Amino acid sequence: MSDALFCDPISGVCEIPGAGTPAGAAAAAAIPADKPLRIVYFTDPICSTCWGIEPQWRRLKLEYGHVLDISYHMGGLLPSWKVYNSGGISGPADVAHHWEEVAVHYQMPIDGSVWLQDPPDSSFPPSRWFKAAQVQDTHKAVIFLRRLREMIFMEAINITRTEEVLKAAAYAELDTAQLEQDFAETAPALFEADLQLRKEMGVRGFPSVFFVNADGTSELVYGAKPYQVFITALHKLLPAAQPRAYAKDIALFSYFPTLTTKEYAVLNDMSFEAAYEALEAFRAQGKVSVLEAGKGHLWRITAD
Repeated sequence: MSDALFCDPISGVCEIPGAGTPAGAAAAAAIPADKPLRIVYFTDPICSTCWGIEPQWRRLKLEYGHVLDISYHMGGLLPSWKVYNSGGISGPADVAHHWEEVAVHYQMPIDGSVWLQDPPDSSFPPSRWFKAAQVQDTHKAVIFLRRLREMIFMEAINITRTEEVLKAAAYAELDTAQLEQDFAETAPALFEADLQLRKEMGVRGFPSVFFVNADGTSELVYGAKPYQVFITALHKLLPAAQPRAYAKDIALFSYFPTLTTKEYAVLNDMSFEAAYEALEAFRAQGKVSVLEAGKGHLWRITAD
């Protein structure tokens, strides 16, 4: 496969045209003693398969976050349409229908109409905004990235627009004035460092999730894979790791302010159909509200 935005739902990868095979090299920074495994996660705000693994990713953090030191890195999926023409995709309109096919495959809601109505011309600006958010607060940066993804995948919002980015930043409770300053002054170099690290580690597409132990040994989970694939990689490097118990059912909203139906299903070990029925019952009781978008649903707890 040679096309970055044509993310193959079978292999579960959004590839960078012309990139080589992942080398699996480990990041050099020291791993904290209290978290014996590092995860080096290469992603992109408009990567549809990265949106597709949100259910597995959220469960991994809930069950094994106590042993994982996670770092997020932006990979640069779409530099510009001016220089992009590969694999039958030469412009934004070519992406719209494909995104909706991906949504069906992963059971994660996606509205591809953004590519017809107000298409992003590059994924670099939102990537730099994320790097700016990391400077301010790494935890809030993750909330910010999640909100950006909800906006583009479910609400068909162009997340290269500054006014929309700042709405997501306010949602994540970031200092928007500081964010704008860091975006202009600090984020460009940090984003370039991510792109350089991507080259050094041989990353050719997204999602690329490297598990790295203190010896520098690494395991790569490449593309959208079932949850058990992530756990197998983790246990190869840390066999003694045990999952934490976490609250389920409606209590999941105490960890995450929003959940798709697929996320609720994966986090509760239930079928998609059973998850939808449970969430609909909560909605009927007034416990949750729902946004219907992208031929799917985004659920949130109802404020008291």
